[in-house]
Amino acid sequence: MSLTDAELERYARHIVLREVGGAGQTRLRSATVAVIGAGGIGSPAIQYLAAAGIGRLIVIDDDLVELSNLQRQTLFGDEDIGTAKVDSAASAVARLNPGVVVEPRRERIDAGNAGALIAGAQVVLDGTDNFATRLAVADAALAARIPLVSAAAGQFEGQLGLFRGWEPDKPCYRCFVGADPDRAETSCAEAGVLGAMTGVMGSLAALEAMRAVTGFGEDSAGKLLLVDALAFRFRTIILPKDPGCPHCS
Repeated sequence: MSLTDAELERYARHIVLREVGGAGQTRLRSATVAVIGAGGIGSPAIQYLAAAGIGRLIVIDDDLVELSNLQRQTLFGDEDIGTAKVDSAASAVARLNPGVVVEPRRERIDAGNAGALIAGAQVVLDGTDNFATRLAVADAALAARIPLVSAAAGQFEGQLGLFRGWEPDKPCYRCFVGADPDRAETSCAEAGVLGAMTGVMGSLAALEAMRAVTGFGEDSAGKLLLVDALAFRFRTIILPKDPGCPHCS
């Protein structure tokens, strides 16, 4: 599959990167990425994946755009209030890059449908803010052996990891968080979140999805990136595989 003249011009800044090149850009164009949640993290991730030329985006979200979303969910404007996020996201991507196919799936993802909703994806990017949903997505990605990019943000902090738990030396998401879906959670509506913080984490999540497709740089699976905007600090820690994990060991 060769790139057209228009694509060579559009993606020229990627193609001149030795670690990406024409072959990497072609892989991006052939890839399918499933984005779970079109919110604070999903919005910038969708924008950058579309701009990067990912061939097909599966966008999964059952929510409507609300006025309070606009402080951080950069895909949307006032005119989108009351519309389905997945439909507004598809319209935004069409304006940004008409060469990208968007499959909007207005469904609430759970353990019962997660496998079917992410089927066919090469990478899953999870930006949801509900722990039970994250576990359902992680379990489905592990079962299908699809790399999972998991990103989260709250107040002035963020975290990001890539999980391929089916590999003998790599942890799965449950190795990291455990298995209790009833843990106490505080939503961003209660605790607050800096809008630009979600933009940082969504952009980094898009970068990791692109890394998973093209293979540039060091492998990030088994590492966790921690971002603290108050301290102006980025840290990376190694996540060990849990030998007693019933899901991946």
